[in-house]
Amino acid sequence: MDSNTINHASRCLIKLLEENGVRDAVASPGSRNAPLLIALSRSECIKTTMVVDERSASFVALGIASVSSRPVAIFCTSGTALLNFSPAIAEAYYRKIPLIVISADRPMEWIDQDDSQTLRQPDSMQNFVKKSYDIPAFDSEEMQWYANRSLNDAITTSMQVPAGPVHINIQIPEPIGKLIEIGENTGERVIRMITPREDLEVRDARSLGKELASPKKIMVVAGFMPPDSTLNKALSKLSRLPNFTILTETIANLHGDDFISDIDATLSAIPDERRKEMAPDVVITLGGALVSRFIKQYLREVHPQEHWHVGKSRTTVDCFKSLTLRIEMLPGIFFQQLASAMQPHKEYSDYRMKWLNARDASRSLHQAYVAKAPWCDLKAFATFMPKIHRNWNLQLSNGTPVRYAQLFTGRNYHRSDCNRGVSGIDGSTSTAVGASLAYTSAPTLLITGDMSAQYDIGALSCRAITPRFKMIVMCNGGGGIFHFIKATRELDIMEQCFDSPCYLPVEDLAKAYGMKYFQAKSETELKESFRLFADETERPAILAIYTDSSVSAETLIGYFNQRTPHKTRE
Repeated sequence: MDSNTINHASRCLIKLLEENGVRDAVASPGSRNAPLLIALSRSECIKTTMVVDERSASFVALGIASVSSRPVAIFCTSGTALLNFSPAIAEAYYRKIPLIVISADRPMEWIDQDDSQTLRQPDSMQNFVKKSYDIPAFDSEEMQWYANRSLNDAITTSMQVPAGPVHINIQIPEPIGKLIEIGENTGERVIRMITPREDLEVRDARSLGKELASPKKIMVVAGFMPPDSTLNKALSKLSRLPNFTILTETIANLHGDDFISDIDATLSAIPDERRKEMAPDVVITLGGALVSRFIKQYLREVHPQEHWHVGKSRTTVDCFKSLTLRIEMLPGIFFQQLASAMQPHKEYSDYRMKWLNARDASRSLHQAYVAKAPWCDLKAFATFMPKIHRNWNLQLSNGTPVRYAQLFTGRNYHRSDCNRGVSGIDGSTSTAVGASLAYTSAPTLLITGDMSAQYDIGALSCRAITPRFKMIVMCNGGGGIFHFIKATRELDIMEQCFDSPCYLPVEDLAKAYGMKYFQAKSETELKESFRLFADETERPAILAIYTDSSVSAETLIGYFNQRTPHKTRE
């Protein structure tokens, strides 16, 4: 006989999580969620990471789920604790990451009665979850059946393609700390679901292949997604066709000799008079929201005849105002079939070569400009990006880091990620911490800005951080992106509202949290510091790179202007 919480719904939930393959949970302490934590502590299958701050905890869970490709459960107590989950839940929703959000609640009769830590929790996350569930406090046989059915549905819904977060609100009555002895026959009914593979009919694949046959000009644009070897192989095959060009973002995790991974740099080097001739007849998109403003503006400008989107989606997404076809299939399966269907169709086209020539010319301009650039963010990225080990996982914060990474040719890192579902700067560090817990083969490197790092300092207090976690902080005084964006840099309130100097005491923080500290204030110093930073294996490490935000902004503006001297581009 083993002791466990007296609360049946808590015991039922943990058992069903185990049976459905959930192996990671992130929890924050509290009193109302004590029964959930008791039941969770009794699990031999689920590894629990305790994180005090709920906002940080939810992003840690996001990082684990994104890298492991498995659902992760997150637990909080009642009241505003749940609301602190909101940013990470929204991010998970738009990145299609399966988070199972579990909030403890007081019984419904105590809501709005001036009892402590009570608010209207049911459906509070409805805009950012696939479905919400509220489990009543009543513990009759009927309610146990209802709880079992609802919890089964919640867990399978989170994993059903397209995956995403669900919210389970469990009303927990007093006594919350009482234990009972549980016998061996404590099994819960598990409702399983089988989702068969979805393929195109052969005739449909051939029909689509004919529609894309040369000399029709085809552009494939890939946004963020996890690595997929089947998809990578299929796109590599298509990239060798004369009428195909494959554009991939850094966080698309796709790599090929004929892929164009430096989209912004390539597009900015194409003169205005050639932009029309480089336009596709058909653009095919896959993955999540694009980082590149250049490609979005370009495709809205040239307005392709057709736009196909491939992937499991919850709604119609028409980012280029040209959508003509939704293909509700997993991209790996679709492009594998399309690549086979395209083989018989051969006719002359120079579309592929035009884009590869533009890419190569762009890279020559890039190298020449970077070589002459002063010490700035661009020079720093050019120095350390080639030195990142190929077996590392790369995490990029929003703002300038993910955009600078887009300017460099894609190295075949193990994988690259960024919170681009909502594109917020909050939670970047916590997400990277979670990602490092899921990837145990090599380090996880976070590249962030001082402003983003300041938003998420609490992540560094997580006791679960291992020496595999490494962090580069671009210390440029914060707000560097506002110096670059035309919409803000020309405002008369630029200095008053946007140019707020950000001072982050990185060295002091490293000492406080037991992390190894390195710094660089020049190209020469960065080369040596990065070597030591990369070789550190005893402790988590932080590398602070100090640059001037004004110089960095002017250098980046010049980078694009010298490539298109006839016109300033956004």
